[in-house]
Amino acid sequence: MRAISIFACHAAPLLLVVAGCNLPGRPEAEPEVLRPESVMSFDALYGENCAGCHGINGRNGVALSLANPEFQALVGDATLRDVIANGEEGTLMPAFKKEGALTDAQIDMLIKEIRRRWQKPNAFGGATPPPFKATHPGDAGKGLQVYAAACASCHGESAQKPGEHGSILDGAFLALINEQTVRTTIIAGRPDIGQPDWRNHIKGRWLSDDEITDVTAWLMAQRSANPVQPYPNRNLPADKPGKAQPLASKQP
Repeated sequence: MRAISIFACHAAPLLLVVAGCNLPGRPEAEPEVLRPESVMSFDALYGENCAGCHGINGRNGVALSLANPEFQALVGDATLRDVIANGEEGTLMPAFKKEGALTDAQIDMLIKEIRRRWQKPNAFGGATPPPFKATHPGDAGKGLQVYAAACASCHGESAQKPGEHGSILDGAFLALINEQTVRTTIIAGRPDIGQPDWRNHIKGRWLSDDEITDVTAWLMAQRSANPVQPYPNRNLPADKPGKAQPLASKQP
């Protein structure tokens, strides 16, 4: 009995030390929180920085659909990197690298994963699309005719007469996009919202590069310098208060 008592006396302090690591009521260690620049999860970075505009799964957002295979085929890696890093002037696309929100490594990972998830081979089915960037200035006068033939049936003849798919002549809408946004959308379409690509705007033929450039120039000419200061009267065009926008009526 004496030997047992002596052992118990010596063992008790050791047991306290061992048990002290998980004493009742002692808070457990918090999970490690990564520094922002150390986050390399696509879901985390895309959800935090991209999904709000481009949609949770790259579609059905207010901005261009990244999950559109035609968009993926049209835009090169260098362009994607430049837009993500430096933003897109004339739109709400921020400059994630300039503003310190994303590192080079994070941008590289986003591009790689966007391609892996949403790029598909032969997205244009063997067709050659018009170039991503316009190669010359557009003719806004000719662009009105293109709009009448290719766009007005869905988007309306003017801001005052919107079509069933909504007006793209509204001053507030035009203030949020730039020439490249228009061109990219016309060429690649937006299948997530039913917007056709350049091959399906006019029945029986494709839009030419010149027509895309011209209608883009015309749409940009409808922009107002101050579309929301004050907010334009819905009964007046955004760029010419007191006058009516030219109706995009089809030529006889």
